[in-house]
Amino acid sequence: MFTLTSDCIIGVEAIDNEHRHLFELLNEGLDMLHNNYLPDRYEDIKALLRELESYADQHFAHEEAYMEKLRDPELILQRSQHIVFKEKIRNWYFANIDEVEEQEKVLDELLNFLVRWLYHHIIGSDIMIGKLPPLEEWMIRENPCEFTDDYKTGIYLIDKEHKELFRIIDKVNRMVHEQITEEDYEEVMNILGELKAYTEFHFKDEEEYMEGIHYEGLAAQKRAHAAFIEKIADIKIEDIEKNPQEYMETLVEYLLGWLINHILYTDKKIPDVQV
Repeated sequence: MFTLTSDCIIGVEAIDNEHRHLFELLNEGLDMLHNNYLPDRYEDIKALLRELESYADQHFAHEEAYMEKLRDPELILQRSQHIVFKEKIRNWYFANIDEVEEQEKVLDELLNFLVRWLYHHIIGSDIMIGKLPPLEEWMIRENPCEFTDDYKTGIYLIDKEHKELFRIIDKVNRMVHEQITEEDYEEVMNILGELKAYTEFHFKDEEEYMEGIHYEGLAAQKRAHAAFIEKIADIKIEDIEKNPQEYMETLVEYLLGWLINHILYTDKKIPDVQV
């Protein structure tokens, strides 16, 4: 049984309620998969997929309209992720599920996708909705990637590593302002590889510190960290090639926005305890 835990609550009642419904659909699918008295699940799977498709159309429209109203800097990235979700559901709807073995395979794939989506999309993206200033207000700084006192947690090791993360993101940001060309793709991927490696190193240090002080928010932190790492790992050069300038601008907005939000609303809650 999956439920909407506190770290998945974004604070917008209508959106949180719609997320709860997605959890209900996931649990409905789990019950279906483990129901040994239901040998032929053809009609039930089709009904579940239709409901998921309807859910996606309505929920994503509501979510995007809310983000438009806020001029949320994550809107473009969210739209692309929503498209991926809807395409996945549509592909499964047209899959061949005439045989019981095929039904179980499709249902298992669908449920694994939904679990991943629920925790990684909500924690990695939706949790930021409404928590960042409109793009124009924080990206107009002379250097939006500068690590300022606003972001300090007071924990020396964590602040030092956060500063390095800002420095690496700034390298990407500077390339974007110089206009990305095909010759730059390899360097961009190298910098993103550096960012992924250092982020994993930092999250490991941060989580070890939280374990050492028995911090109660550790589990939620680990989920957020995993979602962010996965987003970086999913970046492919083919995606950059489609529209390099727009893609990289959106990417910098996401990377910087996520880091700022995570520090201000999550990391600053970690107490400074001598261990």
